[in-house]
Amino acid sequence: QVQLVESGGGLVQAGGSLRLSCAASGRTFSSYVMGWFRQAPGKEREFVAAIRWSGGSTYYADSVKGRFSISRDYAKNTVYLQMNRLKPEDTAVYYCAAGRIPRAVVPGPSSSHHYDHWGQGTQVTVSS
Repeated sequence: QVQLVESGGGLVQAGGSLRLSCAASGRTFSSYVMGWFRQAPGKEREFVAAIRWSGGSTYYADSVKGRFSISRDYAKNTVYLQMNRLKPEDTAVYYCAAGRIPRAVVPGPSSSHHYDHWGQGTQVTVSS
C-alpha cells in the first residue's frame, strides 16, 4: 500500500524558509512523478512543484519559481520542497502526491488529476 507522509510544516515569518519532506513507501517510484500541491482556506487546490523520480526533471508554478526548489533522495525515498523567501500568500496546507505521468501528456504534472496517491498534508503558515 502506497503511503506518502509529509512533514516540515510550521509557522514562519515572511522572508523566512521552510523545508517540507515527503516520505514515500509501499512501492517503487522510479516511474512516478512526485508533486507538491497546496490549498489555502476558501481556495482551490493548486500546483506548486513536481519532479520525476527518473531523470529528475522539475516543474514549478510561476508563483514559486526562483523561491522554491524540489528535489528527491533515492536512498531515503523522500522528496523535498525547499521554500525560501516565503510570503503570507504561501500560507496553505501542502500536500505531497504521486502519479505516473507520461512526458508527452498534456496537461502535464501541474494537473492534480494525474496523481493517484496523496499524503495527509502539512500546514504552512507565513506571518506578515
